[in-house]
Amino acid sequence: MTLPFRNPRLPVRERVDDLLDRLTSAERLALLHQHAPAVPRLGLAAFRTGTEAAHGVAWLGAATVFPQPVGLAASWDAELLRRVGRAVGREVRAKRLADPTVSLNVWSPVVNPLRHPLWGRNEEGFSEDPHLTAELATGYCAGLRGDHPRVWQTVPTLKHFLAYGNESWRATSSSQLRERVLHEHELPAFRGPVEAGVAGAAMLSYNLVDGVPAHVSPLVREHLRAWVDDPDGLAVVTDAGAPGNLVRAERWAPDLAAADAAALRAGVDCFTDDGDDPGPTLRALGSALERGLATWDDVDAAARRLLTLRVRTGELDEPGAAPDGEEPAYADVRAEDVGRPEHVALAREAVAAGAVLLRNRGGLLPLPRTGTVAVVGPLADAVLTDWYSGTPTASTSLVAALRARLGGDAVRTADGSDRVSLRHTASDRFVTVAADGALLAAAGTADEDARFDLAEPADGVVTLRHAVSGRLVTRGDGALTATAERVGGWVVQETFRVHAEGGTCALLHVGTGRWVAVDPTTGALVPEAAELSGAARFVLRTHRAGTAAAVEAAAGADHVLVVTGNEPHVAGRETEDRATLALPHASAELVRAVREVAPHAVLVLVSSYPYALGGLLDELGAVVWSSHAGQQLGEGLADVLLGEVEPSGRLPQTWFRDDADLPGLLDYDALTARSGYAWAERGVQFPLGHGLGYGAVTYGAVRSSTATATATTAAADGSGQEVLVRVELEGDPERAVAELVQVYATAPHLAVPFPRRRLVAHRRVRVEPGARASVELRVPVERLAVRDVARGVTAVLPGTYHLLVGSSAEDVRAELALEVAGEAPAPREPVRAGAFDACEGVELVPREGPGTTGRTAVRAALPGSGGWLEFTGCVAAGVAALRCCARGARGGQELAVRVRGASGAWLPAGRAVLPAGAWGEVDVPLHLPAAGRCDLRVELPAGALLDELELVRSPGA
Repeated sequence: MTLPFRNPRLPVRERVDDLLDRLTSAERLALLHQHAPAVPRLGLAAFRTGTEAAHGVAWLGAATVFPQPVGLAASWDAELLRRVGRAVGREVRAKRLADPTVSLNVWSPVVNPLRHPLWGRNEEGFSEDPHLTAELATGYCAGLRGDHPRVWQTVPTLKHFLAYGNESWRATSSSQLRERVLHEHELPAFRGPVEAGVAGAAMLSYNLVDGVPAHVSPLVREHLRAWVDDPDGLAVVTDAGAPGNLVRAERWAPDLAAADAAALRAGVDCFTDDGDDPGPTLRALGSALERGLATWDDVDAAARRLLTLRVRTGELDEPGAAPDGEEPAYADVRAEDVGRPEHVALAREAVAAGAVLLRNRGGLLPLPRTGTVAVVGPLADAVLTDWYSGTPTASTSLVAALRARLGGDAVRTADGSDRVSLRHTASDRFVTVAADGALLAAAGTADEDARFDLAEPADGVVTLRHAVSGRLVTRGDGALTATAERVGGWVVQETFRVHAEGGTCALLHVGTGRWVAVDPTTGALVPEAAELSGAARFVLRTHRAGTAAAVEAAAGADHVLVVTGNEPHVAGRETEDRATLALPHASAELVRAVREVAPHAVLVLVSSYPYALGGLLDELGAVVWSSHAGQQLGEGLADVLLGEVEPSGRLPQTWFRDDADLPGLLDYDALTARSGYAWAERGVQFPLGHGLGYGAVTYGAVRSSTATATATTAAADGSGQEVLVRVELEGDPERAVAELVQVYATAPHLAVPFPRRRLVAHRRVRVEPGARASVELRVPVERLAVRDVARGVTAVLPGTYHLLVGSSAEDVRAELALEVAGEAPAPREPVRAGAFDACEGVELVPREGPGTTGRTAVRAALPGSGGWLEFTGCVAAGVAALRCCARGARGGQELAVRVRGASGAWLPAGRAVLPAGAWGEVDVPLHLPAAGRCDLRVELPAGALLDELELVRSPGA
């Protein structure tokens, strides 16, 4: 007899209810750890959450490696991402056939908007625009989820809720999300795929949000869970080790029982802590139940969501059973599907679709198929993988791809590395490599076996590759060995810093922070010295200067490509933010040296993130960017460089000119910082959406279906208002062009400040040579909504908007006016302290301090200076006082209120002494103009806190 929970003909909830009834309390509790044990008496297998699938199956051996997410996003093509996601999901299923422990719950995609280009995990995200991120993530999730109507191919997990965008202090920093930033810049990226029904789980972030750890934040229930119709339809998992951080790094909870209980009550279903050992988590949750910190209802709610996830994948179906008329789910998947030819072809297509032609002066590209080509630089003949890459089934570099098409004799290369040897001064012996790969100071001469290729992937950081074996020097079992195939690992062991002094040098092993010494008995090189004084000294002899070799290869070549970028495990990755936008000095110098002999050289950047090219950009005629695009990098790039595929990639984020043009890495308030494409007014090197084709497109007539619309709240957008924008295009006379028409909105005089640019529509159109084409774009009026913090609603406000049509956020070809009719917002009366319109020197914190998740207060955070808040459009007529709920840090501190004068200057309006050390009510007498509304600035002394505000009218007013 079939157990009800195995009957796929029954509703999911009924099946889960039946299974929960059959499980003991201990078995239900055990489901809440990432590694849940088997329940043999019910035939339940062991289960774990989390197969990494950011751009292919990772950490499970060979798999098709697609471009990094930021490279996939450069296609601006949600359908392409859906096809990639479908292929990745199929390979996950194929891996599970070979190993039943492979989870069908995948930890992907990352949907945190790329708000800051120095974030170490830039490669993992899609775009700085939250709505474009949502669109692309929805496509990728739809592919991972699969096409079967009932059974999910895999269950995607959105990462990381919420406001995660820095690696420095990521477990203790507090992301400040005032109301507009929360609703306009952060939530939409998550909301899109959740409401589309293609994401079945979400992972929480390490950081705090407004002073509350994300793992206990009320925002999980208030927003994330509120977007799903089925209360069991979205499982929430912790990031690795985050529950323990609540006790250790964040010092938010007194012990793990209190921490886990708070996370469970906040909405966490699955705890990823202590690796594959569930013991500490289960003991902590058991203690929390005994102490009354959590209830069995909390446990059952979490268990229900995790079981729902498993039922969705078909794991608990009776073999062979299916509802009438239903096709078997994924019955055609085979273990051989990993790396199948269709997936490899799709990977190649994705590489080309995400390659962005940034500049092409003088028509240097596409490359003619005649003459010689010099392909030089550290990434010319390399395909690099990142932390979340799988092992490629096969890889093709750019040099290999070009040689296959143009002939081996037509392509020359040099990687720009120096060929060096190291003579140990104490023993007068050269460092060589033994048969087992060990580095020994043992050779009498600097023969081939004692030579290494020294490269500098980041300023001051070098790698050493054995010239004979081609293996990188790494830390083996305590000693250095030339055995690594690539730079990698959670803690990179293949990088060094060189300390030069007095004609000799010492090597610092970056991974251990120890200096390299030489064992006086064996001659082995060991990173053991704690101080520079204990380091071995070496004389570094250069046998081949890398830059000179690259210049020699380029000299006289008909065409030159300089291929450089980043090593994905160095200077920017998980746990490590970048220090600068600048291209490493060694790479920049290589480009300049090659240009001196080859002014026609083309720069090909292969990187996980944007660069600021500075004055180097003025010297370059052509620049192409690609992400680290996986195993088909060379083939896809060659397709574009040779003109076999028209360039169609567009930047998914802004490239800025200089570090000075960026906000602080921990500053999440794009409005106040005037940062990102939406608000930045200067410093843009290449804007969002930028990318060229080999041919030019001329924009002709641009028309809209209507010039009017009606103001509405975004929550009540059932009207489905939209504006149709029709654009006429004329193609290049000689080439077909793939144009991405983009529509941005702005509204300079809106009651609530509107972004300088907001992406509201985009559409790809192919224009044949010399032909005309017409494209129609749909602009939902609700995309014009802003968060009106005065009234706590997201709404399209009345006013004049402008729809800007063009080929990037800054390349505007036409504008259309749109009048939105409606009543202007009434003057603001009661005012919440956190609902400010502008600020300086303040932070949002829990009102009651550490260990709480309730109300949020505002604290003046600048020592000696305090901070201020601005509230626009407040009622003025008849107002006699501002009533504040506030707390001073010490006695005698005053709160001051100012009003904006007709000139824009802030004029004194009132002040009052704050209660010291405890919350109290303060009335600040105000002297306001008799006008109907005014703007107020509230100034707080350092350390003071502010919560509720109320404008008090005079009696009879």
